[in-house]
Amino acid sequence: MSTLVAVRDVVKRFPGTIALQNVSFDIKAGEVHALLGENGAGKSTLMKILSGIYEPTSGTIQLGEQSYSALTPSISKAYGIRLIYQELSVIDHLSIEENLFVGNIPTKKVMGISILDKKYMRETALTAMKRVGLNRHPSLLVSELSISEKQQVEIAKALASDARIIIMDEPTSSLTDEEVKHLFAVIHELKSQGIGIVYISHKLKEIPIIADRVSVLKDGSYVGTFDAKTTPPQKLVASMVGREISHERPNSERVEKERIVFAVKNLSSTDQRVKDVSFQLHKGEILGFAGLIGSGRSELMEVIFGARKKATGEVELNGKTVSIKSPYQAVKAGLAFVTEDRRHTGFFHNFSIAENISILPFVKSAKHQLSLERLDFEQERQFGDEYKNKLRIRCASPQQNITELSGGNQQKAIIAKWLAADSDLFIFDEPTRGIDIGAKSEIYQIMRELADAGKGILVVSSELPELLSVCDRIAVYKDGGIASILNNQDASEETIMQIATA
Repeated sequence: MSTLVAVRDVVKRFPGTIALQNVSFDIKAGEVHALLGENGAGKSTLMKILSGIYEPTSGTIQLGEQSYSALTPSISKAYGIRLIYQELSVIDHLSIEENLFVGNIPTKKVMGISILDKKYMRETALTAMKRVGLNRHPSLLVSELSISEKQQVEIAKALASDARIIIMDEPTSSLTDEEVKHLFAVIHELKSQGIGIVYISHKLKEIPIIADRVSVLKDGSYVGTFDAKTTPPQKLVASMVGREISHERPNSERVEKERIVFAVKNLSSTDQRVKDVSFQLHKGEILGFAGLIGSGRSELMEVIFGARKKATGEVELNGKTVSIKSPYQAVKAGLAFVTEDRRHTGFFHNFSIAENISILPFVKSAKHQLSLERLDFEQERQFGDEYKNKLRIRCASPQQNITELSGGNQQKAIIAKWLAADSDLFIFDEPTRGIDIGAKSEIYQIMRELADAGKGILVVSSELPELLSVCDRIAVYKDGGIASILNNQDASEETIMQIATA
């Protein structure tokens, strides 16, 4: 296979930090080259250098026979390098074919006047859509598509502009198992056409299935390149984090079964997405919720937290019935909700880390809703410093904007704001989505420490190994209700899936 791109000894320095240190990486035609590393390892920086967004401090970039000290976006685009971000950039109110040509509108001359070349758009869109297996009409609005179909639009857009290299950043983070299989089929077809794929993912189980080679970065440095099919996952993990990660099941002897910290009785939602749900949570226990996507697990948590309207049922916290009709009342009652979509519902984008951490304590102590009454900037600073150290949030300073953090550190900051609010029940919905394996281990440790401190912990996750390694019991959710609750030692991935799909 010919080499499409080769990065040699690239260094990238930012003020006060070295993001990349003598990193080498290459992409061959017709291969999938996976890139692994913890958040902050330098993966995004390297890809932005390939895209021409960043200029390296030193090193060379070889595009075919041509060598460069730095790329520009126009050079990168002309060579056929396309980057598909984890947060898809499709525009919902435009059609599929219009999305394919955003920023690159084709025109033709008619009587000396440039007009939109609709025929070229339609023909090119149909060809690109066929290559990715998107069986929709080009004029359909993207808002009508599923997440996986929107991802196909992104890939088709890259193909419509003659992509030679496609960089995919966490492409399966929001896909179901069936959608992942379809994406992999598309990738195999692109490989057969000679396109090089850079595949960035935290899901190690995907690597031997889809990748040919895998390279690992750690703390901005190149660790090595391995055969994706034969290298044990444990070796890749050790290369990424510098240590072995334990996957032992929890010791449930710490659970005080006679002490109930949280109870739900006959809970239903007005839209019937939640149907007559009852369960108890014991002191020291982490209770997980497994089930197929769409089964209603997240909807249950939204009803508990007051974000979805309740029809019937009661909620008890530490032996007392609490009335929760809104998230504001949930916060005041001592509930915490770490939502699955941290970018949109987890934090304030225009706030610093310290401001995000301290906002809920101010809300909780306010006498009136929608009023903070008084901001204590000294306490805000203290909260920022305390939880930066307590949760090991990697940042330059708590005054840094939260959007500048990696996904794992953003998640720690979100947990910190609920700790600062002195919450009693923590709901974690897909707590480690898009987070590297080292940060996952730290999040799991935080959960266990909270449970050991007497806090109630509920965990919704689509990753069964995660539930098995963290939870003392696992409730299998199906069609809006709990089908079964399993003790950890009696549970397995096979058992859980049998119940969820029966």
